[in-house]
Amino acid sequence: MPPLATPPPLVTMIVPARDVGAHVPAAIRSLQAQTEQRWHALLVDDGSRDDTGAVFAAAAAADARFSVLQHDESRGLGAARNIGLDRVDTPFLGFLDGDDELTPRAIETWLRTLDESGSEFVAAAYVRSRLVGGAYRPGRVQPWVAAATSPRRLGVTLAEHPDASANIVAWSKLSRSTLWEGLRFPEDVAYEDQVVAQRMYTQARAFDVIPDVAVHWRVRADGTSITQGRAQLPVLHDYLAALLGGIDVLVGAGQLSAVRARIALIRAMDLPSLESIAAAHPDPAYRAALDAFQDALRALPESALAAADPTLRAALDW
Repeated sequence: MPPLATPPPLVTMIVPARDVGAHVPAAIRSLQAQTEQRWHALLVDDGSRDDTGAVFAAAAAADARFSVLQHDESRGLGAARNIGLDRVDTPFLGFLDGDDELTPRAIETWLRTLDESGSEFVAAAYVRSRLVGGAYRPGRVQPWVAAATSPRRLGVTLAEHPDASANIVAWSKLSRSTLWEGLRFPEDVAYEDQVVAQRMYTQARAFDVIPDVAVHWRVRADGTSITQGRAQLPVLHDYLAALLGGIDVLVGAGQLSAVRARIALIRAMDLPSLESIAAAHPDPAYRAALDAFQDALRALPESALAAADPTLRAALDW
């Protein structure tokens, strides 16, 4: 009897990684453990100097659903994702960073949701995974993630659900590949997904949000995650530029409710920790950059759109 034909993949998962060889096997296992097996994964080694590339090569040799792409020198996360996007040939696509893990039903739940709704993409909840007692363990859904993804909403727009704009990570979403025609990540900067996420929300005809946890986002114990480097001035510049860039997308699309939601979250979640760093930072340029950022937020009501919205003006009056 001839072997059963393997069904063609429905989903391409783009998995970029650099120097995270200790964590890549868990990411690979999380893909192989999916209840929905109709996927193909593009493993992008972004110029790693550890064994990340070797782990990727071994996975591809053992499982035909994995393909490896490689940068000889690191070009950054944006470029690593873009090289994968250029090779997508399935109806749906998603992202998984090489040091994170999918929950077992993530792809199945994403696909089932989009099949029901017909939307352009679905955004799920996620949790941080931290080292506890020698092992990484997932925590709880944070309040801003819950506000963005709960309760389950199908076929909504940003005007109907502005709090969705808080979910700016690339890897919490599954999209129809057609949404990415002409849409790519900025390169040579950190926090490259923030502006892209807001473009997804504003360009999509409709999207879905679901409270199901799809990803365990690893907070590396060695402190090497980019989100753990905000005390470094170049990282701060990229971070603040990404925040303002995302808001500019929302303002340009006339999504004032989402602008209010983003500013409220930035004031509650971002500024306090950045202010604490600035208070003790030895370089006065850090304080100056943070002050300039807050001045830029306060200047937003001067735009034609924001000036017409007294609620937004009040939100910036601090």
